[in-house]
Amino acid sequence: MLIDSHCHLDFPDFADDLDAIVARAEAAGIWRMVTISTRVRRLPALLEIAARFPNVYCSVGTHPLQADEEDGIPASELIELTAHPKVVALGEAGLDHFYEPGSSEAQERGFRAHIAAARATGLPLVIHTREADDECGRILEDEMSKGPFRAVLHCYTGGRELAMKAIGLGLSISFTGILTFKKSQALRDLAAELPADRIMVETDAPYLAPGKFRGKRNEPSYVVETAKVLAETRGVSLEEISRQTTENFFRLFSKVPAVETAA
Repeated sequence: MLIDSHCHLDFPDFADDLDAIVARAEAAGIWRMVTISTRVRRLPALLEIAARFPNVYCSVGTHPLQADEEDGIPASELIELTAHPKVVALGEAGLDHFYEPGSSEAQERGFRAHIAAARATGLPLVIHTREADDECGRILEDEMSKGPFRAVLHCYTGGRELAMKAIGLGLSISFTGILTFKKSQALRDLAAELPADRIMVETDAPYLAPGKFRGKRNEPSYVVETAKVLAETRGVSLEEISRQTTENFFRLFSKVPAVETAA
């Protein structure tokens, strides 16, 4: 049993065959999928998908690349939207200094609002951070000093310093198909070093298909390939990495009903 803790099933890439994609994931032993919000205003589309599929849940939040578009959404509104039973997380929110399409100020405002909502609700925050290790670390430390919150740094590609800072703050790290790429040895070295109870796997589908499917549209069933490489990297079996990452998921995403039979 595995979990795809981060995918985007509402994206147009999946519009024509979503039923088949979810069916393939379930056949591959993917027992839960979380389709992650990139715009608060598009939450109804995610809720519609979550209602169609019993094993699909969603988050609510504003991706940093849409921070200007949704600037000013308060933590109170985010908190209210998490009342829906299928909304199990905040985000994705954070910092992206790779593309810089808008203001870094709006990204930080949004990031802090999402952290406040995570702190208030107890739900995990899905953090997007790219080319912003120093700024992200600064904000995480500052916000944690105001009160604890739970979070995962998704699709991790940052440096060791930020990863260890996040671990020290009690946060988790999630890996995508990037872990399988030939040029990702430094990332694999980091993955081997992290505590076993703080790691998860995801696809970020439709993006970042693992090496076996490189260049193709990614989908939740492919999370198995990332789990295989994570297991090899850590010197454990696929069964062990599946068990550990699944336990980690349910502990962090505690609003998601646990699977009774992990056969």
